[in-house]
Amino acid sequence: MNSKRDELIFLEKIRPGLAKQGQITIFVIVVILIIAIVGLFFLFRTGVFPGIGGGTKEANVNTFLSSCIEDKIREAIEEISLSGGKIENPLSVRFLFDEDERYYNISYLCYTSSNYIPCVNQNPLLIKNFGDEIKDYISDEVENCFNEMENNFERQNFDVNLEYNGFEVNIQPRKISAETNSKLILTKNEETTTQENFKIEIVSRLYEILGVVQEIANQEAEFCNFNLDGFMLTYPKFKTEKWSLDDEGLIYTVKYRDTGEKFRFAIRSCFIPTGITPN
Repeated sequence: MNSKRDELIFLEKIRPGLAKQGQITIFVIVVILIIAIVGLFFLFRTGVFPGIGGGTKEANVNTFLSSCIEDKIREAIEEISLSGGKIENPLSVRFLFDEDERYYNISYLCYTSSNYIPCVNQNPLLIKNFGDEIKDYISDEVENCFNEMENNFERQNFDVNLEYNGFEVNIQPRKISAETNSKLILTKNEETTTQENFKIEIVSRLYEILGVVQEIANQEAEFCNFNLDGFMLTYPKFKTEKWSLDDEGLIYTVKYRDTGEKFRFAIRSCFIPTGITPN
């Protein structure tokens, strides 16, 4: 009996403390819930979450444009690279490397129609001109992507004011970028945001490859030859090959080993006709 009574007395003494502790626990839970709700509100409001739907941050627009255009840029790089820097070029040679590929018209980057005479560089601004070729190749796709983005925001009940001002392609070390000074103004629920100067970048070693290509063309123009073996010993990241086209000259292939990117081009320089032996 005494022990039961002592237990009841003990419970009576600690009950206020337990009640107070329970109140504190409930208070802490409520505070945590309020903080979480406020945090989520600002996340959605500022558009931190990735993707085009719901957010209006510039990062979302760049992400959308990148997903829309990147594959087309890579397609352009491959097609132009395997055509010697220009898809449409009357000064080219038609060639098939293997049955898994199709015929390509491969541009001459250094050419002379005369025998014994060094070639003349046909594309001294190769890197800039390649960027212009990419721009022409993807131009319609870029404009379509901006139109699709505009329609996407309108479906989300945004008032959209889009000023599309074209774009430029720049080939730089380790990357290729497409930049536009276009402007996008979005209004929804009396809130307006303005975004502009969108930029898309993709990883590429095209700049480095084109540097090698220019060096080959320059040496062919000056010395009528390029030392493949010596170059690859010095720069093992590149694999360089050449094929003879008889009186039409040579086709070079320059490949960056780590990425598999490659560039093909034709050369006709200091050609010696068959049966003629130089003194």
